[in-house]
Amino acid sequence: MGGGVAAQLHRALPAASLTTDVAASLKIPGKLPSIPWPAKGSAELLIEGMGRIGGSGDNDPEPIGSVAKVMTAYLILKNHPLSGDDEGPTLTVTSADVADYNARIPLGQSLVPITVGEKLTERDALEALMLPSANNIAHMLGVWDAGSQDAFLQKMNDAAAELGMTGTHYTDPSGYLPTTISTAADQVTLARAALKDEVFAEIVEMPSATIPVAGKIKNYNDLLGELGVFGIKTGSTGEAGGNLVFAARLTVGDQKLIVVGAVFNQPGAHTPEQLANVNTVVRKLLKSVRTFVKEYTLLADKAVGQVKTAWGSTVTVSPAIPLKVIGWPGLTVNVKTTTSAPASGVTQGQVVGAVEASGVRVDLSTDAATAEPTFWWKVKRKP
Repeated sequence: MGGGVAAQLHRALPAASLTTDVAASLKIPGKLPSIPWPAKGSAELLIEGMGRIGGSGDNDPEPIGSVAKVMTAYLILKNHPLSGDDEGPTLTVTSADVADYNARIPLGQSLVPITVGEKLTERDALEALMLPSANNIAHMLGVWDAGSQDAFLQKMNDAAAELGMTGTHYTDPSGYLPTTISTAADQVTLARAALKDEVFAEIVEMPSATIPVAGKIKNYNDLLGELGVFGIKTGSTGEAGGNLVFAARLTVGDQKLIVVGAVFNQPGAHTPEQLANVNTVVRKLLKSVRTFVKEYTLLADKAVGQVKTAWGSTVTVSPAIPLKVIGWPGLTVNVKTTTSAPASGVTQGQVVGAVEASGVRVDLSTDAATAEPTFWWKVKRKP
């Protein structure tokens, strides 16, 4: 009997079990404050890599004006990539290009002057397209890329379909025609894709540029540099009203965020008034975003699990400190929980895992030490 007791006392203790109940996704507590959405038209807001803040309006497709040029630039850079300071291939202005330019003048379109035989690099043409919003350059680029405007329109609509822009249809590469329609949500989708191209992002942030014949050209986006805005494209016509697809930098703590949004179909009697009205709405939206996008506690430092020994001693497991993330009330955040198998028991403050969300990692540790097994438990346990 003595030998059996001794054997029982010296047997290795079985491992404890560890369980946690942290959900795979958690919502930041609280309610999103009221956002100053436009009274008319539509709008869309998101933060890159974090999620959609929200939107307004019925999201029905409407004319978008020169915002259509975002797709034109996106396709040109996709089909003819540039990097660094590359100027890219040269486009030579033809008599047909000049005839197209002259035909647009009486219509009051936004244009840059050109002459037969003029040489424009791809970068020159993209700057003319995106800064002063030259409709004639949109046509030139489309023909240069696809051989004809119709062929380029097919590419534009194919690209829209590939990106999931189900409310979008292009009938011209400049957006002058009211039959070129889209939604705020669709154009935010396109803007996110276009901004991945560093040359595109660099061009839309330029206040001005200098190109052949036209000389110095100015960016129509008057919000550049205000509230972190670094792009992307204005658009205005009588049918479309005032439109802006925008991107803005936002720093919260040590995180650098990108806000991408669109405000469409703002009223006004003429282009300056339409764009002034859309800029007023965008200012209000960006100021609002700065008030509620900040650090929040996603998971408090309270028990989220327990360690249980084979002899029934239990202790709780909690985050060592609160898990805090950047976001806004109501945002759903994915959470990853990892655990390490404990030995037979644990000490107080022992790290037994971690929780991670939005790149922030916090250890899971024990709130106390497990009790030692009693003499009688060791003796009576089953072999």
